[in-house]
Amino acid sequence: MNARRRTVLAAGAAGAAALATGCGSSGGDGGGDTSAAPTATGDATGGAELARTGDIPVGGGTVLKERKVVVTQPEEGEFKAFSAVCTHASCLVSTVSDGTINCPCHGSRFSITDASVEAGPATRPLPAERISVSGGTIRLG
Repeated sequence: MNARRRTVLAAGAAGAAALATGCGSSGGDGGGDTSAAPTATGDATGGAELARTGDIPVGGGTVLKERKVVVTQPEEGEFKAFSAVCTHASCLVSTVSDGTINCPCHGSRFSITDASVEAGPATRPLPAERISVSGGTIRLG
């Protein structure tokens, strides 16, 4: 194989590796809404605190990037939690607006009520996360 062909093949392989890393990165920023910072402490009432109920807007939600969880409040007093990892290409969702959880990578949107797919390319809903709500605190588990 000549030197020019080896150079072209090597450059192509490096480009493919960079593309695969960019699409499937779990550390991507996504520029999302992280106004409610979780704490790392838990107690007898459940797991680690994710957010305060007052931090989750009615008809919306908050993406907690550090925990890879999105917490929504479809109706007043009804809280749901889902994985923040998009089922299409494993990007982190970044925002919650207009009744959907939004992925910045390829435009997938998921319902804030049950995380079902509202717009692809994702074909599977976001997995639900178990939470408990007590005394104005939302906890994982």
